[in-house]
Amino acid sequence: MTTLENTDLASSPAEILARLRALRPEMSENGVRSDTDGTDVAQNMRLLGEVGVNRLNVPVEFGGLWQGGMWGGLRDVSEALVEISAADGSTGQCSGANFLVARQLFVTDLPDATKQQLAGEMIQEGRRLVSSVSESGGTGRVTGRVAPGGIVVSGTKTFNTNSGGGGRDLLVVRLALLGPDEDLATATPHFALVRLDDPKLRLAHDWDNMGQRGTDSQTITYDDVFVPDGWHCAPPAVDPYFVGAVMLANGTLLQGIGEGAFDAAIEYLRTVNRATMPRYASAQEDPLMHRQLGEMSGELAAARALLLSVAAEIEATAGTPEEASARGVQANVMSTRASLDVSTRIFDLTGARSTANRYRLDRFWRNARTFATHEAIDMKNAFVGDYEITGKFPNIPEYIRL
Repeated sequence: MTTLENTDLASSPAEILARLRALRPEMSENGVRSDTDGTDVAQNMRLLGEVGVNRLNVPVEFGGLWQGGMWGGLRDVSEALVEISAADGSTGQCSGANFLVARQLFVTDLPDATKQQLAGEMIQEGRRLVSSVSESGGTGRVTGRVAPGGIVVSGTKTFNTNSGGGGRDLLVVRLALLGPDEDLATATPHFALVRLDDPKLRLAHDWDNMGQRGTDSQTITYDDVFVPDGWHCAPPAVDPYFVGAVMLANGTLLQGIGEGAFDAAIEYLRTVNRATMPRYASAQEDPLMHRQLGEMSGELAAARALLLSVAAEIEATAGTPEEASARGVQANVMSTRASLDVSTRIFDLTGARSTANRYRLDRFWRNARTFATHEAIDMKNAFVGDYEITGKFPNIPEYIRL
């Protein structure tokens, strides 16, 4: 990846949001092409780099806009992720990966020199971060062995969202660091940063799913990859608000997809101007259409309001961690429901002609349905219900792989 030509980076969260809204039409067009071809969202990620979105996830001491603790600026980040996801779901998921991974990396004990280099690459080069975590359906644990000057990483990760950029973009690998006895039972959790152009990586290019097709969430195998000292570390202590923040971030993606579907349907109706019943000359005169649009608009507005309210609460650590977890899950559920409902119902209004491939309106439902399968709504509602009746929140890692 080359240095960005545009160095006119946004200087505040408000400016970032304004520029994101202006970019939505272009990002949406790019997203349609990415969805059609099943290719990486490189064009959109470059646009985001030129805006300076990554500054939201780089601490001020390293040239970013993030200040105020682990979740400082979470409301601004959440609003930005909704806007990005409204333009394109895959781009939203890749941006969410950048957010969550960066928030963890900058609170580790990585050397300041490494953090400064990472910050510079994220801000000036639009560097992308890959959360290389999942081992479901793989060959077992990814491990690290201590070697002179660093560690050696081996094993397979089965889900690597945001890895389509290649080049010097960074995989952030969660692994089990083996001790002298090389016994997995006594291994300790560890992070390692690996460049995607490392010759000892095997990229499967096997992501070809119904939705979120531009995320390139492929399988990657580490064939004894050497990671030098300074680029690996122990993970940070588990933040008590982490579950709530992760659930919230996932909710922003679904919220954005729902809003994108609604906006695309409105644009289609204004252009085609088709009423649901022959007795009405246009969509502007059709009361049934107005009622449904009003209902969907309210549903999305309520979900967004809850989402951003919870983001502000977590940012301020206004409640207990248990309350934040419950509220984050609650917001996630409401945005998921709104997204699935709206992305399905728009076809009742737009009619059979709108199912033509040239419109790609189905991408919103496919994206929402694909990402929503990550964890069941019934399970999340059960977590919230448990909290309501007991005042305690379940241990999420026992149920969901975060």
